[in-house]
Amino acid sequence: MNRERAQPRLWHTDWLVLRGIARVLSEQLGDHLSKGSKLIDLGCGDMPYRAQIEAAGILYIGADIDSGAELEIDTHGKVNMHDGQFDAVLSVQVLEHVRDLDAYCNEVRRLLHDDGKLFLSTHGTWLYHPHPEDHRRWTRTGLIHDLSERGLDVEEIHAIVGPLATTTMIRLAGYAFVLRQLPLLGVPLALVLTCLMNLRAVLEDAITPSGMRMDNACVYWARARKVTR
Repeated sequence: MNRERAQPRLWHTDWLVLRGIARVLSEQLGDHLSKGSKLIDLGCGDMPYRAQIEAAGILYIGADIDSGAELEIDTHGKVNMHDGQFDAVLSVQVLEHVRDLDAYCNEVRRLLHDDGKLFLSTHGTWLYHPHPEDHRRWTRTGLIHDLSERGLDVEEIHAIVGPLATTTMIRLAGYAFVLRQLPLLGVPLALVLTCLMNLRAVLEDAITPSGMRMDNACVYWARARKVTR
């Protein structure tokens, strides 16, 4: 799973979204963080982006609710680090699973120094997926508002995959799930269908007007600055 998220292949059902996230992350690291910067991945999972971040000369620390991470997020949503220790917080596909947005954003702000950046991706439109919980989806304006209200000024926002391609990806997820249940030919048929529908989704995304993509994205990527009060 680690490799699949960081380097997705055409036969992965989430290929188009994961490819977009990895691309934007690489661009953002190069444009907004210098070598020697310290970054904490808040809700890191199996840390799929660690190698990419460390290759850019950035110190990486992963934190999650599970004990497998370097730092554990406790039941109050906090990690055992002093205030202002990090140049950046990374939050990839985590915010929709967070029950208490205030607690999460407060911890982001606490961990960042005064010029620190938040790099965040979360869903605009997608299927229900509790890992372990799934609480919300955002519009572009709603995400900007919710972060700004919690002391994180959004400096830049990107749409990753527009609505035409998203509908194809949602159908693909259903078709692939059903095909994989079939004996013998189910898995190879699912792989072929996944490649074909991913290529269709690429074309659909290419012809989608930029304004429609921004207002109806599958995933939003935001870069935000800690607001000092």
